[in-house]
Amino acid sequence: MRMKEMVRRTGVHERLLRYYEQQGLLTPERLPSGYRVYGEPDVETVRRIRCLLAAGLSTSLIAQVLPCIRADDDRLVPTCPDLNARLRQESERITRAIEELRTSRALLDTVIAAAPDGAVPSGVTPVS
Repeated sequence: MRMKEMVRRTGVHERLLRYYEQQGLLTPERLPSGYRVYGEPDVETVRRIRCLLAAGLSTSLIAQVLPCIRADDDRLVPTCPDLNARLRQESERITRAIEELRTSRALLDTVIAAAPDGAVPSGVTPVS
């Protein structure tokens, strides 16, 4: 299938498909004219890429992980022995980032709460 059909099937813009190709995540065939031709497996690959991006992985990590992931119905399943350990590291990194953001929000809420009455513009409420 050509690019426009791939866009229609995946819901992913042409620019992103080209970016995935540049990152080594997607490797469509090329016609002598230079046009990209995608196969049915490429549709599934794009779905996996989107899922892994939504999970917080970088494209460089996805390039390493993608060959070791298979789809099983609506979920992705690791197939390489060391992949679970790497994914656990990423989960821990995300957990640390969440904790840092919670700390930042708490500090900001403290500053907001210290404002004298009327100093906080209307419509702005501290998040707790």
